[in-house]
Amino acid sequence: MANPDQCVVVIEDDHHISDLVAMYLRRDGFRVLQADDAEAGLAVIDRERPSLAIVDIGLPGALDGLDVCRALSVRTPAVPVLVLSARDDEVDRIIGLELGADDYVTKPFSTRELVARVHAILRRTAGPTPAAEPVTRFGPVVVDTGRREVQIDGEVVPLATREFDLLAFFIDNQGLALSRQQLLDGVWGADWYGDERTVDVHVSQLRKKFGTHLPLATVWGVGYRLG
Repeated sequence: MANPDQCVVVIEDDHHISDLVAMYLRRDGFRVLQADDAEAGLAVIDRERPSLAIVDIGLPGALDGLDVCRALSVRTPAVPVLVLSARDDEVDRIIGLELGADDYVTKPFSTRELVARVHAILRRTAGPTPAAEPVTRFGPVVVDTGRREVQIDGEVVPLATREFDLLAFFIDNQGLALSRQQLLDGVWGADWYGDERTVDVHVSQLRKKFGTHLPLATVWGVGYRLG
């Protein structure tokens, strides 16, 4: 059962799907709020600061679900996102991940599986209790795992939830060459349903945001190493 303080916002224009998802989440103890377009959903998220958002890609209006992911990825702290889509297309999945989505479910889907994935995301994003000294520096980059905040030269760098989790895992294992499977197990967990391409997408995003300031190297034939 969920913590009663945990709120999930469902942004889905198909009322049948939205109501079904909301019903199962409420049965599991979540507080659930619903919106049927991107603008309304973002307004609810700004007001309620939920634990997670479930977002349909094919929303009506000027903004679609990918626009919602893009908007949420720059929030501090970021709101975890589970994307729903009727399009089982690898490009859509990769774009969603690049924009900060934490998981991707295609329609039709099992509602019980969806609830299980929500719990898995919330377990991963809760993370471990921070260490006594949570601040790590790489030149102008300062990573505060306690505050879940990263700065370059004093300017906050917006990171999606999974981007921060991946960076924190690299810091915990600084100097070690980590395989993609080790990164999946350590960051996404054993209940993750995706493949190793997910790691490459998130490493690429970190490199785009930090450039040469973050010593994140590719170890050919193995995976990646920080430092």
